[in-house]
Amino acid sequence: MDKNTQGNLIIITGARGAGKTTLIGELISAFRQQGIKLSGLTSPAVFEGDQKTGITAVNLATGETRHLAVYDPKPEDPSAEHRPLNWTFDPAVITWGNQVLSSATPTEVLVVDEIGPLELNRKQGWSAALPALDSRQYHLAIMVMRPELLEKSLQRWPWGEVVAVSGLDQVHLRKQEILDQFF
Repeated sequence: MDKNTQGNLIIITGARGAGKTTLIGELISAFRQQGIKLSGLTSPAVFEGDQKTGITAVNLATGETRHLAVYDPKPEDPSAEHRPLNWTFDPAVITWGNQVLSSATPTEVLVVDEIGPLELNRKQGWSAALPALDSRQYHLAIMVMRPELLEKSLQRWPWGEVVAVSGLDQVHLRKQEILDQFF
């Protein structure tokens, strides 16, 4: 991948708490400082003390923020096909987010935070991100993904370059590597 090609994809991965969202935030700030057109969604967590209690959705093109989900633990059901989601999602915000993603390309930088089991396994959540990423109508797309879904995502997007984050101490270095490579 290089600065002059269209459709570059970076897949940021790492364990929970490794710094993925921090890295995305720093990249977004750097892109905005350079006047680069951003589109897509981020999904920052809402915390009460040390407890993650919610998730918001932010439209990067407009800055509009909506409350996406609240923590709502559910018991395990061994007969269920999928593990239960411990989050209650607002269907109106899912619809809004998918509208945002459906109109996100073409763009300079597309950000999708994050693609998870809802999207890849259940065709729910930010499902409109999948065709937006497939389109390659961007200079650079940055997608956040958990490590356990990486193999499946690389089957769909074999041109993706994986950037692993394993701690907050790596965020600045990874940010600079991405900026140097693409801008």
